[in-house]
Amino acid sequence: MSWLLAAPIALPFLTAVLAFLFRSGPAGRRISVAGNAALLAAAVALMAETLREGVIAVQVGEWAAPFGITLVADLLSAVMVVITAITALAVSVYALEDIGERAERLGYHALFNVLIAGVCGAFLTGDLFNLYVWFEVMLISSFGLLILGGSKAQIDGGVKYVALNMISTILFLSGVGLLYGMTGTLNMADLARTVPALEDQGLVTLIAVMFMIAFGVKAAVFPLFFWLPASYHTPAFSVSAVFAGLLTKVGVYALIRMFTLVFDGDVGFTHQILLWVAALTMLTGVLGAAAQNDIRRILSFHIVSQIGYMIMGLALLTPLALAGAVFYLVHHIIVKANLFLIAGVAERVAGSTELSRIGGLYKSAPLLAVLFLVPAFSLAGFPPLSGFWAKYILVAAAIEIEGWVIAAVALTVGLLTIYSMTKIWAEAFWKAHPEGLEPALTRLSPGARVRLLTPVAALAGLTLVIGFFPEPFVAFAERAAGQLLDPSAYVTAVLGADS
Repeated sequence: MSWLLAAPIALPFLTAVLAFLFRSGPAGRRISVAGNAALLAAAVALMAETLREGVIAVQVGEWAAPFGITLVADLLSAVMVVITAITALAVSVYALEDIGERAERLGYHALFNVLIAGVCGAFLTGDLFNLYVWFEVMLISSFGLLILGGSKAQIDGGVKYVALNMISTILFLSGVGLLYGMTGTLNMADLARTVPALEDQGLVTLIAVMFMIAFGVKAAVFPLFFWLPASYHTPAFSVSAVFAGLLTKVGVYALIRMFTLVFDGDVGFTHQILLWVAALTMLTGVLGAAAQNDIRRILSFHIVSQIGYMIMGLALLTPLALAGAVFYLVHHIIVKANLFLIAGVAERVAGSTELSRIGGLYKSAPLLAVLFLVPAFSLAGFPPLSGFWAKYILVAAAIEIEGWVIAAVALTVGLLTIYSMTKIWAEAFWKAHPEGLEPALTRLSPGARVRLLTPVAALAGLTLVIGFFPEPFVAFAERAAGQLLDPSAYVTAVLGADS
């Protein structure tokens, strides 16, 4: 069992080391793909063990909790590791064509795999200080990926990205220090047991708000999201895709974990704030997207908008709402990463991602048009794609407790999302190219088409599977939500039966 929990962290680090040693030539690329394939196999094995045994935990170095480093996986952690591995493998294949030799020599594949290790570590840690460590691993590697090309736009976006994330880090560490001073522990399971017994619950609520802001920056919620659309359109498309799919979801995961496991004593206050944040995040993100005319900028603002739906599920805090949040996390990682990959293919064949400078993709590249429609329609919530079921569950959860306003906001944002996706369709795919070009996929070599379109088609196929066969995925999300609402199994797995 211990190797199952350690493998999703150790394998990317090992891959990063080997990819850096062999960064010149094709060996580094092959190592990256092979390492991420191995990560996917380990993630699936971990998921199978979690489904069979429930919550599983291991104490690193055999130091008993809460004194040592704990790795722990419940259903939410396990599925996030699986989706991380799927995204990493898809992007690593895409990067075979997308990333140039100069970026490879500068260490792209090593930085990419360190980032994946940080993401997996954040999902599997059972300790708040180690969560901070994994956030820093992610921040350093993602900053390196963001500025790898060295362009002015990349440096500008990178500075904004790091500056706001450093503010998040300071708040996070301040909250960690205060919480440790009050409880004497940073083990999450131990905090779940000790925090409710504290006398000064007012101070606990204040600390909860500090964590809410710190993780809110990472998740890019309103009004803390401005770093995201300022930076995500600047790096290589492979980097944009993995950022779009994974980075903000780690912040969402941290919010869900802490505000169901530890900070659940004043939900009338904390979760009401989260509900307002969810509504404003949805609205500002979708309105920002409507004002953009570059594909990657539109998609960047839609990351913000869709994060609001996930926070909505946490804020409502019912079994159905949390199931919707889990389902939405899985759906959105796949869809959003895929849309950025498709934007990269469009840029390769049409010459730009600026909508006014491209067109004609439907006529000359119909396969790419079909592959775009699947994740685009899913993001907008068209039935029976995965986005429809995700939005349906969350709206149903809101109506179930008579949350009419948040349900109306969610539906309105869905309609406005359709506007943005049809805008991309009309400008990039339907209208003729303004320079009279025919941006056909045949402009790419056969090998390039395979390397770019295989991961796009695989992710689109996964979106279709979730959409057309939602029952097992919904049932899984409901089980995960049940574990979140009743964390006794989590606490017992980490601290033992005597806890």
